[in-house]
Amino acid sequence: MTQSSEPALRAEGITKIYAGADAPVEALRGVSLSVAQGEFVAVVGPSGCGKSTLLHISGAMDRPTAGRVSIGGRFVDELDEDGLTGLRRRQIGFVFQFFNLLPTLTVLENIALPLLLTGASPAVAAAEARLVSARVGLSGRLTHFPRQLSGGEAQRVAIARSIVHRPLLVIADEPTGNLDSVTGAQVLQLLAELNRERGVTLVLATHEAHVAAAAHRIVHMRDGLVERDGGAAA
Repeated sequence: MTQSSEPALRAEGITKIYAGADAPVEALRGVSLSVAQGEFVAVVGPSGCGKSTLLHISGAMDRPTAGRVSIGGRFVDELDEDGLTGLRRRQIGFVFQFFNLLPTLTVLENIALPLLLTGASPAVAAAEARLVSARVGLSGRLTHFPRQLSGGEAQRVAIARSIVHRPLLVIADEPTGNLDSVTGAQVLQLLAELNRERGVTLVLATHEAHVAAAAHRIVHMRDGLVERDGGAAA
């Protein structure tokens, strides 16, 4: 991936309002965030502070009520739904707390899927998936299905899937939240290594201080606002 002076992610004055049963809920209240290419940023804060909403908007999975998001200098609000789908498929990788693997696909097929969706041939997609699976320690599990994997293995599949197409940005929302402490530490170490080795730009949401401590920079959120940008996790 060619580096440029453009940040991988720039969010400017992001507001997000949801319709509530009694009154509108303001999940984000003018949040701004810039993430350089190759940076590892942790977004921390208590449940309900808006960090997952910020990640979903930053990953072009949701649109803000107000404000603008750009990915590699490309403004998301200028894209229609097909354009957003293309942006997500080519430029963004996702890792979620509950893995989101397709149960009818093997490990190899799950990892290769992003490349197939961007038009790569099955042979090229499978070859790239094998390379990435070897890096995350899954070469011996390629023919297994998600139901046959441990939680740590499933999350490693999800991580491999998130980077196989060499995206500009990887969004990780509570990637260790569904794992025991030992497995979670292994997954966190893998993410940090991929950031160092491959220059993967990583934005990770967590409420765990020890998880956030692995990042280059910590962004603290509370009540839909950035409370502090930088410093140690509370």
